[in-house]
Amino acid sequence: MTIRSLISALSQQEDLNFLLTNRVPRAALTRFMGWFSKIEHPLIRDLSIACWRLFSDLDLSEARNTSFKSLHDCFTRELRPGLRPPDPDKSIVLSPSDGIIGAFGTIRDGELYQIKGAPYSLLDLVGDPTLVGAHRNGRFITLRLTSSMYHRFHAPHDCRIVQVDFIGGDTWNVNPIALKRIEKLFCKNERAVIRCRLETGEALTLVPVAAILVASIRLHFLDTVLNARHRGPSAFPCDASVRKGDELGWFEHGSTIIVLAPDHFEFCDNVVESARIKAGQPLMRIPSARLG
Repeated sequence: MTIRSLISALSQQEDLNFLLTNRVPRAALTRFMGWFSKIEHPLIRDLSIACWRLFSDLDLSEARNTSFKSLHDCFTRELRPGLRPPDPDKSIVLSPSDGIIGAFGTIRDGELYQIKGAPYSLLDLVGDPTLVGAHRNGRFITLRLTSSMYHRFHAPHDCRIVQVDFIGGDTWNVNPIALKRIEKLFCKNERAVIRCRLETGEALTLVPVAAILVASIRLHFLDTVLNARHRGPSAFPCDASVRKGDELGWFEHGSTIIVLAPDHFEFCDNVVESARIKAGQPLMRIPSARLG
């Protein structure tokens, strides 16, 4: 048995996985990773990336650059141009990120679920009754980014970003094992609520959720880093117009993005729980009657 296969086997032991990734000083480890990952020393960088490869399926063949200044530089890597082309069909809402498809479906009177049998409140997630009203019986989909994935996320459609809300919280792991054990997990972790308006005026909302070792959420249209050390305002009015596929920002590790959409949006055929999806691929379809 190889070291990697042994690590993989151990990680499948749910009790051990949960203990090592949650019953630890999560906030302190997250702050440490934020500092450690930015150290620009060749030996630390190389050993860190080698260790990361040992614990994951890290593939850097798509990276724009072949060398990195630090572990952080590798985490937040850009891809070679043209590798995530946005689907040009105007009726298509794109996946904003690479990820593994988790729970998805209809929001039932303001309630959605993190896994089957584990509901949580949309109000607890976004914190604003007005936004809950816009999505009360809409659609939702959960996209989980593993540590080895491309961490940047993109505009799912042509839209205008009107506000970002930052909600402080914990840094629980967001893997399936934790989702089965921690009630309302997404409502407990740090997160940003990115409010978008489509050209039709309809609401489309992205909720990037932080997790253990995720030091920050960065957005190109804000000059503020959103993390546990943020002590400024929690609401940021915006007026940023973006086109489908434009880069919006990145996580500084892996995590989750929850997409909230109107009730008449339809999931595309490739949306299957546990399937892998890439940024720019079809996620939902807007009925042609709504496009005008």
